[in-house]
Amino acid sequence: MPAKPALLTVDDDPDVSRAVERDLRRRYGGEYRVLRAESGDAALDLLARVRARGESVALLLADQRMPGMSGVEFLGRAGADAPEARRVLLTAYADTEAAIRAINEARIHYYLTKPWDPPEQQLYPVLDDLLAEWRAHHRPAYDGVTVFGARWDPEAHALRDFLGRNLVAFRWMDPESGDAPRRAHAAAGAPAMPAVHFPDGTALARPTLADVAGRIGLRTRAERPFYDLVVVGAGPAGLAAAVYGASEGLRTLLVEREAPGGQAGTSSNIENYLGFPVGLTGADLTRRGVAQARKFGAELLTPLEVVGLRTVPGAAPLAGEAGSAGYKVLAMSDGSEIAAKVVLVATGVSYRMLDVPGASALHGRGVYYGATMTEAMSCRDEDVYVVGGGNSAGQAAMHFARFAARVRILVRGPGLSETMSQYLVDQIGATPNIAVEARTSVVAAPGDGRLERLTLRCADGSEREVPAASVFVFIGAAPRTGWLDGVVQRDAHGFVLTGPDLRREPVGAERPAFRDEGGARAAWRVPGWPLAREPYLLETSVPGLLCAGDVRHQSVKRVASAVGEGAIAVQFTHRYLAEA
Repeated sequence: MPAKPALLTVDDDPDVSRAVERDLRRRYGGEYRVLRAESGDAALDLLARVRARGESVALLLADQRMPGMSGVEFLGRAGADAPEARRVLLTAYADTEAAIRAINEARIHYYLTKPWDPPEQQLYPVLDDLLAEWRAHHRPAYDGVTVFGARWDPEAHALRDFLGRNLVAFRWMDPESGDAPRRAHAAAGAPAMPAVHFPDGTALARPTLADVAGRIGLRTRAERPFYDLVVVGAGPAGLAAAVYGASEGLRTLLVEREAPGGQAGTSSNIENYLGFPVGLTGADLTRRGVAQARKFGAELLTPLEVVGLRTVPGAAPLAGEAGSAGYKVLAMSDGSEIAAKVVLVATGVSYRMLDVPGASALHGRGVYYGATMTEAMSCRDEDVYVVGGGNSAGQAAMHFARFAARVRILVRGPGLSETMSQYLVDQIGATPNIAVEARTSVVAAPGDGRLERLTLRCADGSEREVPAASVFVFIGAAPRTGWLDGVVQRDAHGFVLTGPDLRREPVGAERPAFRDEGGARAAWRVPGWPLAREPYLLETSVPGLLCAGDVRHQSVKRVASAVGEGAIAVQFTHRYLAEA
């Protein structure tokens, strides 16, 4: 049996050291080995012996005030031997400023203040979270899913992106990249690529995403024919609605066409989300949200796309169901249908395509949309181009800078300050291998089978050609609302109108006006609106069809606002169901 992962605590005060060890053993002794040292040098020696035996280290907990070597210095030096370990600083209240600097500069993961009693409130919740993150990223000796495929094969890219965004650990082997992957591919029977091999020894050659979804345990069929709430889209808004809806007793279904998390799920580090001072990756946020929704009983279907919607007024599809306000029927891409009392549209947006010669043919062959974290390791020691000036582009640039020789951000405007959060602008400015090229745009993406060059237009109108293997595009977003054509009101760009933004018409003698919540008769009404009340804040022009997140007209494009709208939508769901 492999040794348990280690938790290493360091404190020069023997009493404190024993107390920390005692509390860690009590909570984590069943899953982890708890080790302690009473100086930074002793801890480094112990850590070297652990790593020499090939054992994993999950957590390093070090006191800040130690003679000879401070806690921050130890955590920095220990990172070389245990790069995956979560690093936690133990401080006195007087050292909190130093701890915050350590988060920003030394990239420790958290700090705790003494005393930590009671540990059930002050210690264990923090460490539980950090160890869950470590388990999610830890890569032990590999015996899981393997993808065989060439780097420039768009089908292989789609498979890797699908697995990564659905939080499925996998190993990628490109037989064209060297002898070891070539031998592994031959040993597996040299199947047609791309191919996916599973731990039970079976494989799928050139599979569809639906084929892979079935093998990795994703659900594509609903358990029930009828739900209180169906959420279309599993980005932050959809996940929040699923959590709150299911936790409050609503029969809740979440339908996602690609992978949970939406655009936020591809972010390498979200640093301005409340409650996470070190930041968290989009994958971590997604993992937590999906686990929380399932904990409360929400169902998740993926990959499955909604392709149409119709309303059935004044009836219920099942005996015993209240139905005076009718229900909605969603048509799915697999030909099935799902009925619900309330539907929340939270489909988010897609990045706009780079409309220049060559780009379309090279999609997945060097031209990518969004961060596609699965490509980061492939870009090691290369020059990477990022097109766009928003937060997503900035987060991607910071992530790629860890691997690429140089990252070049191309923006049409004069700089980043007008379109990107200041914290990201500051980080980019302090990263030596990131360069910002203002008033620069891509006008062509030539290549034979893969991206080879970019043609750039500069501020003075001149053009130049640069070698390029990878370009990541973040140039605005388009809503995913084609399936709502003719169903709801949308703006000129396809974003869904809700509540006070809905188009209205004056009330005529032949059209009775609805009344507002105070009972006063309104002078205007939404065309076709059948109820005697105004539409709710997040309600579309169809009663009981709500909308939240980036897909909504003039929404705030931030994770926190999307989560807030998803939660608020559940309150409107309750109000709608109460009146049905």
